[in-house]
Amino acid sequence: MSNTAVHTATLALVGDRSPNVVSHTRIPRLLDALAARDRLVLDAYWIPTEDAEGADAVRGFDAVWVLPGSPYRSEAGVLTAIRTAREEGIPFLGTCGGFQHALLEYARNVCGLTRAAHAENDPDAEDPLIEPLACSLVGHEAPVRIEPGSLAESVTGSGRTVERYFCAYGPSRHLDTLRAHGLRFSGRDEDGHVRMAELPDSRHPFFLATLFQPELSGDGSHPHPVVRALARAATEHAAARVRQFS
Repeated sequence: MSNTAVHTATLALVGDRSPNVVSHTRIPRLLDALAARDRLVLDAYWIPTEDAEGADAVRGFDAVWVLPGSPYRSEAGVLTAIRTAREEGIPFLGTCGGFQHALLEYARNVCGLTRAAHAENDPDAEDPLIEPLACSLVGHEAPVRIEPGSLAESVTGSGRTVERYFCAYGPSRHLDTLRAHGLRFSGRDEDGHVRMAELPDSRHPFFLATLFQPELSGDGSHPHPVVRALARAATEHAAARVRQFS
């Protein structure tokens, strides 16, 4: 392999790994396909949500991916991992439950909505940011309209995409407050409901969250553009670290 080769990047997979969660079983094939097809080599480590509670749990990784599988065993661990990635400029992807908790972390720690909650974790919460969807998306495919000029558009290369879901919860309130504090809602369904969120590059090198599950695209042999984009961001982060210390 030439010297322009590939920088192996480290990826933190945050979630409670289970053979019963389809997105988890897809990860090995996706990693193999990224290496073989795109020469994006990721050294991935699973971090259970309880282990993610420590402030250093994902520090030093080149990317963080919070995977589906909620309710997580430790909401606090997931939120800590997301906060570390957001505050320290570590490339971040959150899918399904990762999307929901990325919004929750932002609401609490950036917007000051300290009582914002996830109804799956706290059904009796007074201020649920994430609530049951009016129509469950478990097992559904549906179109997503993507905002022009967004990270989501640059990643997908399109203003519209059809994606697979396996979720029953989504954001319900405080969206104007999240937007006013810098979070961009870059993808919506045909009824205008938020399905993608991101931070602009002036705030973060790569921070993207999707309610849909890009890891379920196809059979896993052709990684979804969102997954490839995270892998590229991770290898760029790794290369920057090499330059910094060389």
